[in-house]
Amino acid sequence: MSERKTLTTGAGIPVGDNQNSITAGSKGPVLIQDFHLLEKLAHFNRERIPERVVHAKGTGAHGYFEVTNDEISKYTKADFLSEKGKRTDMMVRFSTVAGELGSSDTVRDPRGFALKFYTEEGNYDLVGNNTPVFFIRDAIKFPDFIHTQKRHPQTGLKDPNMVWDFWSLSPESLHQITYLHGDRGIPATLRHMNGYGSHTYKWVNDKGEAFWVKYHFISDQGVKALDTDIADKLAGENPDYHREDLFNSIEEGDFPSWTVYAQIIPFEDYKTYKWDLFDVTKTVSKKDYPRIEIGKMVLNRNPENFFAEIEQAAFTPGNLIPGIEASPDKMLQGRIFSYGDAHRYRLGANHQQIPVNRPANEVNNNQRDGMMAVNGNGGSTPVYEPNTINGPAEDPQYRINPFEVSGNADSVAYDSEDHYTQPGDLYRLMSEDEKARLVKNFADHMRPVKDEKIKLRQIEHFYKADPDWGNRVAKELGLAVPEGV
Repeated sequence: MSERKTLTTGAGIPVGDNQNSITAGSKGPVLIQDFHLLEKLAHFNRERIPERVVHAKGTGAHGYFEVTNDEISKYTKADFLSEKGKRTDMMVRFSTVAGELGSSDTVRDPRGFALKFYTEEGNYDLVGNNTPVFFIRDAIKFPDFIHTQKRHPQTGLKDPNMVWDFWSLSPESLHQITYLHGDRGIPATLRHMNGYGSHTYKWVNDKGEAFWVKYHFISDQGVKALDTDIADKLAGENPDYHREDLFNSIEEGDFPSWTVYAQIIPFEDYKTYKWDLFDVTKTVSKKDYPRIEIGKMVLNRNPENFFAEIEQAAFTPGNLIPGIEASPDKMLQGRIFSYGDAHRYRLGANHQQIPVNRPANEVNNNQRDGMMAVNGNGGSTPVYEPNTINGPAEDPQYRINPFEVSGNADSVAYDSEDHYTQPGDLYRLMSEDEKARLVKNFADHMRPVKDEKIKLRQIEHFYKADPDWGNRVAKELGLAVPEGV
């Protein structure tokens, strides 16, 4: 048995008594000189960092990604995809979107699917969801959307009136809320759900050729969902049900895995494809661009400390390595700023020095000082560039691949306002049982809405996607489809 370690203060000073404060005699007051007491209390008061404004409740694990296709390197020069069999350490964080830190795992909500690959060229973060689309397609609407998912400013309660008022006035949300209210809206476990990059990204190969790509992470455990009644029961009995399941699965050696695919789209096709490749409320047909297997993701190690490795984990779609670049997707462009800025607020300007966020390769930059600079703060190296004293310098080989843009600077909407074809197609793909559950889930969610005009406005969207869908929801709510639809 190893020798027991001595308890110390944060400064490493041995603690002689951790049970009794230093006082003036047995009945006297506590002395301010008891630094150990003051440090313990002061640290305790600061143990909670601000929770994430979205995706607050989550869990995660460590694992690896392994390339299974030798052909991928012809599409991208990203080193971690360069050859079959190459493994890259990674970690994942799964989360719900709208709830607070103590909310239930089994609510009907999209699940965040955030991945960090510790590549030899820096951290590559892929921050997606368990659905292939999203509620909105322009980041300027994101704060308003999230406000509707949080709590009413007067009552402090979740409010379906806000939710459906916003959704019914934002028809682009129809595709996502159809996924959300369908069978996949509440995964049975985090192991039994797929993940998607959602956005379109750009791959660039070593010849400078560019391709558009969509990521799909398909669960090797299969896709399973929870019945709404069971999910509600679990929410009360075990609000950490998904977190517990993932931890126990890995602890018992039953390592969850996902087969990773990419839809690779010729660069020029963005000009002519029937759907806007950069509209995150739309999917790209697998018939038009079949999925190509690129690798396997395996989770095989639980965190040793949840706070250090999961709560402090910071992901941003701005972490793009050579060979992988952003597309003009307006939501992606906004997220590239907002995610990093959220971490600077929540964890500090030096959050990338926290071990779970620290890249595997050497960091050389001119970012200095700030709270919690713990990497030597750059030592005596130069703090500016360009310089003539052998400091780190730019390398033109890592410039982005050019992308031609043109037009007037203006607040411009997407060209297409067809928000109904794809949701309608999704509805028509469902079995009769799936349709019945979808209609019931929508009706149950909408029933508490006080303003009938909001309900009718949303029913109109259902009807435009498929008349049967609109009629069935209207009947369930005891309403008539608006005339003229």
